[in-house]
Amino acid sequence: MHTFDARTPTPAHETALECLRAGVEAVLPDRVVHDSVSLAGDTLTVADSEYDLSNFDRILVVGGGKAGDGVADALESILGDRLDGGVVVTPNPGDGSKIDRLPGDHPVPSERGVESTTRLIDCLSGLDERTLVLVAVTGGASAILPAPADDISLEDLRATTTELLESGADIHDLNAVRKHLSTLKGGGLARLATPATVVGLVLSDVVGNDLDVIASGPTAPDETTFDDALDVLDRFDLDVPSAVRNRLESGAAGEILETPTAGSSVFDRVTNHVLADTFTALDAAREVARKRGYTPMILSSRIEGEAREASKTHVAVAAEVLATGNPLEAPAVVLSGGECTVTVRRDGMGGPNLEFCLSAAMDLPDGAVVASIDSDGKDGGTDIAGALVDSSSVERRAAQAALAENDALPILREAGALIDTGPTGTNVNDLRVVVLDN
Repeated sequence: MHTFDARTPTPAHETALECLRAGVEAVLPDRVVHDSVSLAGDTLTVADSEYDLSNFDRILVVGGGKAGDGVADALESILGDRLDGGVVVTPNPGDGSKIDRLPGDHPVPSERGVESTTRLIDCLSGLDERTLVLVAVTGGASAILPAPADDISLEDLRATTTELLESGADIHDLNAVRKHLSTLKGGGLARLATPATVVGLVLSDVVGNDLDVIASGPTAPDETTFDDALDVLDRFDLDVPSAVRNRLESGAAGEILETPTAGSSVFDRVTNHVLADTFTALDAAREVARKRGYTPMILSSRIEGEAREASKTHVAVAAEVLATGNPLEAPAVVLSGGECTVTVRRDGMGGPNLEFCLSAAMDLPDGAVVASIDSDGKDGGTDIAGALVDSSSVERRAAQAALAENDALPILREAGALIDTGPTGTNVNDLRVVVLDN
């Protein structure tokens, strides 16, 4: 079992932590891939599709993200000698027998990520119709697999990414910009691999599983345009490098080729399969809650918005359950997932899950325990997954002051409320648990 280090003074705290652990373990890539991919003779089955390997002379694996290494491990195990090679880029690369594992960084792209992605792009050169390309499309790949367009430097990309992350922009806006600064995102990988057969193995970290948004959609038609990317810069009043704005304006004027859209021949031989998502994790957490004697309910796997505001809804649900028995009676567990954001106004230490928990702790009723983590094990720019709090965790005035400074980490550490998992090797967004006892 994966290590979850947290203080659990009561059975309710223990239940919250076990729900989170089960959720993460349900979406570990090795388990997910082995559940969905199998080989019998020449028939490779991926979810509900079959591929006759006798039709292919080469089988390659490319892609990456936070779960990329685990996907590569599983595919090497399943395909064995049928696999010819490939390149996967991930923050903590392991060793593989067939697939090169190369380093990249998150949430801001790095020089080594660019070098690794260049190797991946080289792997896609000169493919033909008798090549099968299996693509690991997993959360975090937008930053981990940077391939700046010809007129964009890595520093341009880094500065723009930082501006977007600190603006409070959601993943759709963030990726609308990034896709138009890259040669790989927004269907770019599919374009490079043409005319090979491309099969996307997707672990979704995006609310609603929008294929064009997960990892910035390297194997999916792009629903956004250069105009959309410019609109994001203007709506959030972002101060980006001149090369970035110049490229987007040139694209909007029709001077640069737009990313491929639905109906493009680029996607004639492309199929994407979502193998796991936030609901997969919540479903596993729900079963743990039920076995521990709680009535479970999944509130939603699609919670978005400012983290500290989303916490208020969860606190209100907790108070309603304890006061009236609606929408279910305690003992109960309410689960949710999704991707909240933080608008960074100060330079404190924290992330969406830490701010969610700190905000919730100020108003939690007695009998309620709340936990929230990023499933990848790193909340925002911290090395902490999230936190586990109750009504006694923080003093209200101190919590308000910390939130004003975007500085949730120190106060939650002092309260002994942190959850430390280390990198989990997967990513399906944020997972939240509200445990309610009589």
